[in-house]
Amino acid sequence: MGLAYFEISGGKRLRGSVRVSGAKNAALPIMAASILCDGEVVLHDVPDVADVNFLAELLRKLGLDVERRPDRAMRLVVRDEMNCKAEYDIVRKMRASICVLGPLLAKRHRAQVALPGGCAIGDRPVDLHLRAMELLGADLELVGGDISAKAKQLVGTEMFLGGPFGSTVLGTANAMMAAVLAQGVTVIEMAACEPEVVDLANFLSACGANITGQGSPRLVIEGVKSLKGCEHRIIGDRIEAGTLMAAAAITNGELTLENCRLDHLMAYVDKLRAVGVQVERRDASTVQIASARRLEPVDVTTQPFPGMPTDLQAQIMALLCLADGNSIITEKVYPDRFMHVAELNRMGAHLRKEGPTVIVQGVKRLIGAPVMASDLRASAALVLAGLSARGVTRVSRVYHLDRGYERFEDKLRAVGAEIERKEED
Repeated sequence: MGLAYFEISGGKRLRGSVRVSGAKNAALPIMAASILCDGEVVLHDVPDVADVNFLAELLRKLGLDVERRPDRAMRLVVRDEMNCKAEYDIVRKMRASICVLGPLLAKRHRAQVALPGGCAIGDRPVDLHLRAMELLGADLELVGGDISAKAKQLVGTEMFLGGPFGSTVLGTANAMMAAVLAQGVTVIEMAACEPEVVDLANFLSACGANITGQGSPRLVIEGVKSLKGCEHRIIGDRIEAGTLMAAAAITNGELTLENCRLDHLMAYVDKLRAVGVQVERRDASTVQIASARRLEPVDVTTQPFPGMPTDLQAQIMALLCLADGNSIITEKVYPDRFMHVAELNRMGAHLRKEGPTVIVQGVKRLIGAPVMASDLRASAALVLAGLSARGVTRVSRVYHLDRGYERFEDKLRAVGAEIERKEED
């Protein structure tokens, strides 16, 4: 069987209702945190995406029973604590595998984790993860491409997790998971404030952890002796929601999004409204999206939460390709995250990259073309461009998209898109 690709016949207005899946970026560290728990963990609304399946495979090798249920729940129970090695053959597929480091160290007192892989979107080092573990008292060394760590007992400390481009989401998650079983109090300054980090903190608290300050740049964690299992519902995926908002806008359509928290997307929504997209809250978890015929240009700068998400930069770029004027997009989280620029230009966009900035000169229409996905969010941007383009667009390498979007083509088809998944010969 060959690699899958999408074939999209553009120009169809999207109309209808879509339920946003559970957040992949919340589910992954919460799944890893089940290593810490004595007893059964049941997670609801876990998305069926490749990254979740990769981590489930890794957790099974680390001695956990991982069972998916038909009702979109996942049951995790630790059965064997002997294996503490996260092998390269799994870790290379997904950078988020690094999030088993903190739980393994805290609960099993040793860990050997291969240096991770994932999307090719520029330098994303794990040095802050390692520094956090060292500050908590772990001994670390690099052995054959693996991080080898051990600690008889982690000890609470103060740490600063700011990096060159802001706080680290997975680094904060790793430090928090390690600290919940450390002896004493840990203070994390410049902690990530993303909703996915808050969801992890809420899960750990439900398991018996003592955490205060979640959602703020200062986390205080008082270590406890042990954690129990619990039942927890994963938050809705704000990046999928933002992608669907852009899909409605770029097709001049109208969508109702369910399981969507607008407060998780306010910086992005502010830009959409400036472009001419109508975003209206129906209730706490339902949002209505519609688009004006004429799109206004805007300037966009990505930032850590609550700023404009880097994970929606490619999608809003696709939308701004059709704005009436020039927009400027500046990437301040991952300055090299522009591999979609050349592919959008193949579809008739006028984009010029200058360092960490792309100048977007709006065009009247995009033209269908064969394009190639380079990473998860770039894939989504190319699909969006294909939905609006004249003619047929073929998006290759959609395995990137499958890492983070659950049955995306089915959701789009249900609201009017003409999109098919096919296999290359």
